Amino acid sequence: MPGHEVVGRVAACGRNVERFAEGQRVGIPWLGWTCDACRYCASGRENLCEAARFTGYTLDGGYGDHVLVDPRYAFPIHGDYGDAEAAPLLCAGLIGYRSLVMAGEARRLGLYGFGAAAHIVAQVARYQGREVFAFTRPGDTAAQDFARDLGAVWVGHSDEAPPEPLDAAIIYAPVGALVPAALRAVAPGGTVVCAGIHMSDIPSFPYDILWRERKLVSVANLTRKDGEEFLALAPKAGVKTAIETLPLEQANEALARLREGRLRGAAVLTMGAGD
Repeated sequence: MPGHEVVGRVAACGRNVERFAEGQRVGIPWLGWTCDACRYCASGRENLCEAARFTGYTLDGGYGDHVLVDPRYAFPIHGDYGDAEAAPLLCAGLIGYRSLVMAGEARRLGLYGFGAAAHIVAQVARYQGREVFAFTRPGDTAAQDFARDLGAVWVGHSDEAPPEPLDAAIIYAPVGALVPAALRAVAPGGTVVCAGIHMSDIPSFPYDILWRERKLVSVANLTRKDGEEFLALAPKAGVKTAIETLPLEQANEALARLREGRLRGAAVLTMGAGD
């Protein structure tokens, strides 16, 4: 989504804004507005609000010199992150964090697809004392080396079985065929979390690999609570984002490299010198 992880400084505040001050550095995440009235919002599930609006999709995103934002859906940036370093925390990090929470207390955690979200989640998982098992596309030695550098205890291809059953697995790659593979990889009682907005069709699979109380769940968006928790946790956990910066004029190049798997971590578009 274009411009859905935005970092900048407050140029001006509306009359009733008390949460931020001019000049303060803030981040704007994917979730940009909710109704605060529906049954989802009333039950702490604003990520499912049917009237929700999203940055860079149904709200103006970061592809501009200025952007308007509802201050209730922006966050202060903690730690010593540079602007470009902080940007991936606002979607890859936040959705990744929500998927990690949905994986429960899993000690042996599998990550399918090792890109923008997984490289952040791997660091949080290691901070929490978990063992990370990384699954990449066959032949993607760069991603495998990246996972090892970030402390993965095992690295293999997405069509391989891990050396021991997993307690949970998170699928970041938008590949439906990975769902049966992940179900086979988790132990009874384990959880498979589908963390993407889109995924190719999931092929049929035998009930046996879901049986014995394995769980298959999806992640949708984020809540402001997720943002507050994760953005406070990230500097404590020592999360470092691996980024490749490109000027806004090369947005199409960045998207092409993302689709082709030619990125280490996340691509960040900058607006000018010093951004």
